[in-house]
Amino acid sequence: MEILPCKGCKGMCCGPVPITENERMKIQKAIRKMPVKKRMELKNQQRYIGTCIFFDEKNDRCGIHSARPSICKAFGHYQNLVCFKSPNTVSAKKYYANEPPIGLLSVDFTWKDFT
Repeated sequence: MEILPCKGCKGMCCGPVPITENERMKIQKAIRKMPVKKRMELKNQQRYIGTCIFFDEKNDRCGIHSARPSICKAFGHYQNLVCFKSPNTVSAKKYYANEPPIGLLSVDFTWKDFT
């Protein structure tokens, strides 16, 4: 799978992010394992409205990359999740979640739900 050119996007493609219950638990576990200093730096960053609460604006990347939701892993590789900077990485397939979402990060779930 080709790597997307995410540097410089400032999280504009990182929202809204639907999550499943399993993803919520995985994210919560990752956040709790994160060093307190790193967690507080990530939590207290200013973000664009609608951008995922876990987008690391300071470092221009996902702050929970190892625990990111499946839609984030799929972004840029499916016909209905095209990356505007790299449209050639898209397959002819459409992305469909394996489980129904329980809500959206930044809307239904905020930092208080993970710490």
